[in-house]
Amino acid sequence: MSTVDEPVTIEGHWDFAYTYYAGAAASRFFQELRLNRRIMGTHCPSCDRVLVPARGFCDACFVETDEWREVGTEGRLETFTIITASFPGLPPPPNVVGYVTLDGAGTALLNAVQGVDLSDVDAAGKRLLSLPRVRVVFKDECEGRITDFAFEVIEDR
Repeated sequence: MSTVDEPVTIEGHWDFAYTYYAGAAASRFFQELRLNRRIMGTHCPSCDRVLVPARGFCDACFVETDEWREVGTEGRLETFTIITASFPGLPPPPNVVGYVTLDGAGTALLNAVQGVDLSDVDAAGKRLLSLPRVRVVFKDECEGRITDFAFEVIEDR
């Protein structure tokens, strides 16, 4: 017997093309990648963080950002996951994605992490737990997408 509190589930499948307007801040962020091969953030005048990827307002203070700042091309891996299942739009597994705080940024940016031997996923995970330094590696041809670059693990100094 059903009750009013019983959860309702509805099966479905969405597979459709769409166009998404990224907004002014994200549009400039992606154009900077494509045209200048640099990673830009926006500065929050209230908490003094540089938000990367760039945003029009601070997610912590809810105030409008006031200026654009270029951040470094190296940073620290903050957290990661090793993907071992296939997903549409991603390279064949295994692969790594991680949040990285680039030098000069106050927030972390999600992207692919390269330069990790994934032949032994457990060993790779243990290595990444040290949260190594990484550097930005741009593709030869930038298109104005987050996939224009990836992070590559470098040795800690």
